[in-house]
Amino acid sequence: MSDRLQQLITLGREHYNAGEYDKAEPYLAQAVAAKPTFADVYNMLGVIYHAQGRFQDAEESFESALRINPNYTEAALNLSVTYNDRGKYDQAREIYARVVTNSYAASRNLDPFARGKLANMHADLGAAYAGLGLYDESVREYKNALELCPDFVDLRVRLGNVYRDMGQHHSAILEFEAAKRLKPDYLPARISLGVVLFSLDRKDEAVREWQEVVAREPRNKNATLYLRMVKDGAGPQPGSALREVADLTDEE
Repeated sequence: MSDRLQQLITLGREHYNAGEYDKAEPYLAQAVAAKPTFADVYNMLGVIYHAQGRFQDAEESFESALRINPNYTEAALNLSVTYNDRGKYDQAREIYARVVTNSYAASRNLDPFARGKLANMHADLGAAYAGLGLYDESVREYKNALELCPDFVDLRVRLGNVYRDMGQHHSAILEFEAAKRLKPDYLPARISLGVVLFSLDRKDEAVREWQEVVAREPRNKNATLYLRMVKDGAGPQPGSALREVADLTDEE
């Protein structure tokens, strides 16, 4: 590799890592024009083009990266997303399925970034299924996500909330308790656990969870609201206002 080419790639990567895509693009474009054999350079260009809304250019860049390195997981995932953005749904599913299959076959060898990205893609699909009321399918996707990243407590809480919506309170409690063990300071787990306990008329336990949240974060609006509702004796029945506020909490 020539000194000039090395300099182009180094400068392009530095700007890319800093999120300075406009500055990174000309360096990376010159690099691939000079010697188009660097899969990671094509992938970076694809990300830049995608961020700019240049989906066709992004697609071509990701495809070029995969021609150079067919096992480039990040480029494959990016290509799947880009195909989807361009309405090429069959191709998007094909690429995604291939990545998932390869990932499960060698999941122990996946780098944390790729593992996390796959997990979040499963979680996004799980959320879409839940929004349509397809709870069994949603649970399946969240479980797939957690198989890849069992320490992602936010996904565990989201799975617990799906179980809550299904009326499977015991399963929901297990997920919330697991999230608490993994990350005791992750307050949405305690708030959601309190919601389920309250719905089961286990009010003292629910209050303890919300009090713990307030002790850790005195200005937590959701826990404060729940405690005030209980104190005022206006605690709603399962499925009413408390559930609706919990749904808002899920998004925070």
